[in-house]
Amino acid sequence: MSLILDGKSTSKKIESQLTERVKKLKSIREQPPILATILVGSDPASATYVRMKGEACKRIGMDSLPIFLDASTTTEQLRAEINRLNEHPDIHGILLQHPVPSHIDERACFDAIDPRKDVDGVGCLGFGRMSMGLDAYGSATPQGIMHLLSAYDLRLSGLHAVVVGRSPILGKPMAMMLLEADCTVTICHSRTQNLSDMVATADLVVGAVGKPRFIQETWIKNGAIVVDAGYHPGGIGDIELSETLKERVRAFTPVPGGVGPMTIATLMLQTVIAAERVLLNH
Repeated sequence: MSLILDGKSTSKKIESQLTERVKKLKSIREQPPILATILVGSDPASATYVRMKGEACKRIGMDSLPIFLDASTTTEQLRAEINRLNEHPDIHGILLQHPVPSHIDERACFDAIDPRKDVDGVGCLGFGRMSMGLDAYGSATPQGIMHLLSAYDLRLSGLHAVVVGRSPILGKPMAMMLLEADCTVTICHSRTQNLSDMVATADLVVGAVGKPRFIQETWIKNGAIVVDAGYHPGGIGDIELSETLKERVRAFTPVPGGVGPMTIATLMLQTVIAAERVLLNH
């Protein structure tokens, strides 16, 4: 019987622990952690994600500061807003919702976020520190995956992990985190030759390519751990997660209910940590 890596229930446990930590902060400093979220434009999916993050803040007793900017906002204007939040003493975390309109230099704006407030782990400096094994806020989705694997006590040391995807906020940091966990890591992508052969060697497969059902279930060997970080309309992921596959692998993340809730829980966790460092001088 395969193990279901239930991100929904695991995230609820994390939120329960965070609720107590937020209560402690309020009792000592009478101030909750505050996460500022920036949404540029009116993309419905992005608006939904921002709303979900605001609701998660409310559940654990944090405050959120939603900032909505017009789609015509320039790179310079967005960076100015980020700098304002960087300098605001009561803002502990800053999230710039991805993606921004195409005319904006998203990377420049990500890197404008103060590393001490980069609780979504999107900056180059944070990525570099994380890759070197130094203290940094990990990119929220791969860090959430690591929390989920840890919650189910899955031993990763020595496993061959194949990460299919190379985005700077998912595939690349995922590979670095698994390497730090003593996996042997192969990074693949949509243009990898003989991709099916690569995936077939994996003890742990991470689907992070951003294409629905791109990774076929016949590529995955028996007993593998399957992590699907994709989410597409209709509730499908990057991996062809058939009932047959679910029966023959060691563990898998459902879609939805696997990686998604862990991303938000990790964002909340890292915001609370950032607030504790400021308010409790940790």
